[in-house]
Amino acid sequence: MATISIRLTDKLLSEVSRNAKKLRVPRAQYIRAALESAAEKSRHEERGRKIREVSLKVRGESMKVNAEFADTERDPKD
Repeated sequence: MATISIRLTDKLLSEVSRNAKKLRVPRAQYIRAALESAAEKSRHEERGRKIREVSLKVRGESMKVNAEFADTERDPKD
């Protein structure tokens, strides 16, 4: 496990300390859990962005296919 050094405002450090104490966990464990939660949220948001992007591409292709079918159904030759 790597070690890092960060600077926190006094207010944030107090809040972290208070919350860790309420949960009866070491402050470092509380901070690790908060960072893991933030990382998971970022991964989730990125997956959602990719899904929306692909969905829009698929939707565009579906609209083209639907238009082609609609044109075929109106073709008086058939």
